[in-house]
Amino acid sequence: MEESNLKYSSIKRIIINSIFISFVFLIAIISYLFFLSKDLPSLDELQKFNPEQVTKIISSDDVVIKKLFTHKRDMIDISSVPLNLRNALLCMEDRNFYEHNGINIKGIFRAIIINLASMSTKQGASTLTQQLARNMYNDLSKKYKIGSKKTIVRKLKEFITAIKIEQTYTKSEILELYLNSVYFGHGNYGIQSASIYYFSKDASDLTLDESAILIGLLPAPAIYSPVNHPERNLKRRNLVLKVMLNQGYLINEEYELAIEKDISIQVAKYDNSLAPHFSEHIRRKLEKIDDSLNVNLYKDGLVVKTTLNSEVQNILTENFNEVMNVNQKVLNKEILNNNPRVKKLARDFNIDIDSLKNILKNNLEIPKNMRKKLLVQGAGIVVNPKNGNILGMIGGRTEDVYLDHFNRATQAKRQPGSVFKPFIYYSALENGAMPCTQLLNQPLVFFIDDTTRWNPQNHDGSTGLLTSLRDGIRRSLNLISVRIVQELITPLDVKKTAEKFGVRSKVKAVDAIALGVSEVYPLDMAMSYSVIANDGVLHKPLMISSITDSDGRSLKTYDTISEEVADEKTIYILRDMMKSVIDKGTGGSLRWRYKFYNPAAGKTGTTNSKTDAWFVGFTTDIAIAIWVGLDDPSMKLGSKQYGSKAALPIFAKTIKDIYDLGEYEFNGEKIILDSKSDWDIPDGILQKNICNESCCLATDWCESYNEYFLEDNIPLEKCEEFSNPLFRFK
Repeated sequence: MEESNLKYSSIKRIIINSIFISFVFLIAIISYLFFLSKDLPSLDELQKFNPEQVTKIISSDDVVIKKLFTHKRDMIDISSVPLNLRNALLCMEDRNFYEHNGINIKGIFRAIIINLASMSTKQGASTLTQQLARNMYNDLSKKYKIGSKKTIVRKLKEFITAIKIEQTYTKSEILELYLNSVYFGHGNYGIQSASIYYFSKDASDLTLDESAILIGLLPAPAIYSPVNHPERNLKRRNLVLKVMLNQGYLINEEYELAIEKDISIQVAKYDNSLAPHFSEHIRRKLEKIDDSLNVNLYKDGLVVKTTLNSEVQNILTENFNEVMNVNQKVLNKEILNNNPRVKKLARDFNIDIDSLKNILKNNLEIPKNMRKKLLVQGAGIVVNPKNGNILGMIGGRTEDVYLDHFNRATQAKRQPGSVFKPFIYYSALENGAMPCTQLLNQPLVFFIDDTTRWNPQNHDGSTGLLTSLRDGIRRSLNLISVRIVQELITPLDVKKTAEKFGVRSKVKAVDAIALGVSEVYPLDMAMSYSVIANDGVLHKPLMISSITDSDGRSLKTYDTISEEVADEKTIYILRDMMKSVIDKGTGGSLRWRYKFYNPAAGKTGTTNSKTDAWFVGFTTDIAIAIWVGLDDPSMKLGSKQYGSKAALPIFAKTIKDIYDLGEYEFNGEKIILDSKSDWDIPDGILQKNICNESCCLATDWCESYNEYFLEDNIPLEKCEEFSNPLFRFK
């Protein structure tokens, strides 16, 4: 009996000790899991999870022109993912996805048995939800983290987080999160980015075999890359298709068709910007405001809507590249024909003469160290003058080998030459001069000091007698501009006009202002000429329309900032004078060579020694500024490379092609381009018949033309030189 009691007591003690140990062990496990959970997100935090997303800079017609990111990840809705791709994923990664609660117990035991039997770790047991948990919290620098090291601790964290994920999201949402976060190789995260990279298409358009290729990558994207290892990828794709067939997701005919296809990859440059200089300018602007918006520019998936139109940009780029290639050949040929110049350049570049000649003669790629002196550069801006919207922009050569981040449209200050003259003529008109006001087309000499004198000349060396202001601007006569500044106005008047019209760079109020020696930004010239196109109203350049977050909520909107800076009537007269430049002046090739007959105005510009060539012009709907030159301002474009030769062709081809569109899209609205649109004559403008040879009212015996005047500033006297028919033969 005593022995029986002793036995019973021992068993009882064992049971109590076992229960106590189990309880302690359970408490330890719970405590340890609680400890691990401190690094893991709560259910509330999981609901707030927002994966890193690509910020997209898009055009006004909804074309992506630039992506900003730390990881290439484009989000896609699960409803847009092809069924075959979803089935392939479940077949290969988690066949019991819809049955488990985040952890597949059977799968875990199966993996343990197989791994023990094979003495390896080939068989995995992670569900899609566990993989998602690892993908979501892989960054060890974050507050909540799981990591990717193969440890028991990481696996426990995965289990806990996977269960929480299943409690927080539906199966469809989990599948969507997974497909938007999993790594597909070559820097691509998510099925959408992978589809764009490997097949140059949207994920919704993936075929069966393409879906199998991408799902086959998941275990080891680098090993199975179709770009670097197509043979391996082919075997992996075929395995995916075979498993889908065996699981009943495919019928034999589908399988046979897919298995016969070759691996066809069309690798796309993920971030191939449509407008590299424009988008870089936008990126820099965004970096200045991201803190104030409380966003991460590279991770928050913003949508930045810009004013640029993709069709206009493509037209500008195509014509810019075409003409710049011609300009490059002209420069190369001119250098080759000048042996002293070739020798000097060879010495400067520390290269033998024959090698330099070979580059120039065969129009080969210009080495980086030679580009400032040998690579013809340029800039182009297309503006809607009615609101300041920038529709297109180029800030330099766009070929991949020459592309750089220096935006010459917004950052390069260059001498404008004669495109500066409208500021001079407006100042004169504002101070009482008339289009027919005559000045002597003869040289002047200015003594700067005892040893230096300035003797400006017309670009062609010509001189003449009395010449009207209209003819002065039409023929781009330097001597008339100089006399305007000396006889009708002051350099300070011109400085004030230029600044009023939007020139931001420092303008020097000196005599040489008459020839456009103060450096300007091409963008400023585009906006200044838009003032003339827009009846005296200056718009600040607008490049961004709106910024929204990844959920479509508006963060910031931008509106046009406008200011009336010039008298509408005076502007009308100046603009009509500038029409003469195109109709029968230095810009005449726009009509007779390029067949552009829309009402238009503009101005050519060429600096001394042909170092800068310009053409800036406009219609009622479009203003375009073109600059051509070399980064080293001491280098000449060529002896005959006037603005009308080097820059005007880009303008002409671009504006003609834009009008051939008939319309363009801007934020869902169709903007009609009317080829016959002209400016209305404002009240207070009168037209009078004027003698060709004097600024007087014409008689019946004068050779005459119709001229515009302000109603309070018109000629009152009739021409006395041709007061009767006999005077024609004196």
